[in-house]
Amino acid sequence: MTHNPRILVLGASGRLGAILQRHWYDTEIHPIWQFRAAPIAPPPLGEYLVFDPLEGPPAQTPVDIVLGLAGIVPGKGALSRNTDLALATVRCAHALGARNVMLSSSAAVYGVSEHPHREDVPACPLSAYGTAKLEMEIQALALAQHYGIEATALRIGNVAGADALLGQSGSFRILDRFDSGQGPVRSYIGPNGLSTVLQALMRKAWSGATLPKHLNIALKRGVAMEDLCQAAGLDVTWQPAPETAVEKVVLDVTRLVGLVPVPEARAKAVVADWRADWDKQ
Repeated sequence: MTHNPRILVLGASGRLGAILQRHWYDTEIHPIWQFRAAPIAPPPLGEYLVFDPLEGPPAQTPVDIVLGLAGIVPGKGALSRNTDLALATVRCAHALGARNVMLSSSAAVYGVSEHPHREDVPACPLSAYGTAKLEMEIQALALAQHYGIEATALRIGNVAGADALLGQSGSFRILDRFDSGQGPVRSYIGPNGLSTVLQALMRKAWSGATLPKHLNIALKRGVAMEDLCQAAGLDVTWQPAPETAVEKVVLDVTRLVGLVPVPEARAKAVVADWRADWDKQ
C-alpha cells in the first residue's frame, strides 16, 4: 500500500458529514468530501468534490473506500430515496474502484426487544423510516455483492447533537413516562466518539480486515434520556407514554467492540462530547 486510504464521503453537508469534518484529523487517511454545491469554507482535512451522486460519480477520482452518509429523514422528502441514494453510493464505489463501501443506516431498523438488539437477529422495524432504511440495506448490500465490493450497513444509534433530544434548542424537554415509571432509554454515541469509531473502521478495512455486513454503532449499554437531560442542565416535563412509544432501544455492540475500542455510555461523558463538538461549530 503506497498511499493513505482515499475515502470518499458522500453527504458531507449533512449533520453526520459536518461532524466528521470537524473531528477527522488523522492524516493517515485522506477524505474526499462530496457536496452538491461548493462549501463556504473548505474542509480542514482532505479535499472536496462538487457533484450529485444520483447523476453518477466524477471521472478520474480513484478511491479506496466510499462512506455513504447521504439520506432522507422523516419530514424531509420521500423515504424511498434512501434506497436510491444507497444504490448510487454502491455504483459510485464500483465506478471509482473502491473495494469497500459503508452505508449509514439506523437503529430504527429494529423493533421491540427486552434485550439489546443484535445484528444477527432479523430486523423488524416499527416506523416507515426504519422500514425504508432496512429496504435500503437489502438492496444496496445485494448490489455490492453483485459488484464484488465489501459492504457494511452501519446501524447507528443516537448521535448526541444530531438527535431529537440534544439537537433541539430550548431549556426543557418533554419525555414519555412508561408503565415501569421510567423514561426512554437509548443507545448513544457522541460526535467525537462517532468520528473516532469510523476512523478506526476505515483503517481496519484498509488493512484488509473483513467487516460484517451489518454493524451496530454506539457506546456500550444504553443511557436514560432523563440522565442526559440532567447532565445537560435541561428541565424535564413528563407525559404518559403513548401506545406507540418504545421504552428501550439499545444496541448490542459486541461485534463493534471486537473491532475497535468502545467505552460504556455515561450521560455526563456523552453530554461533554456533544458540548465540545458544539464549541467547534
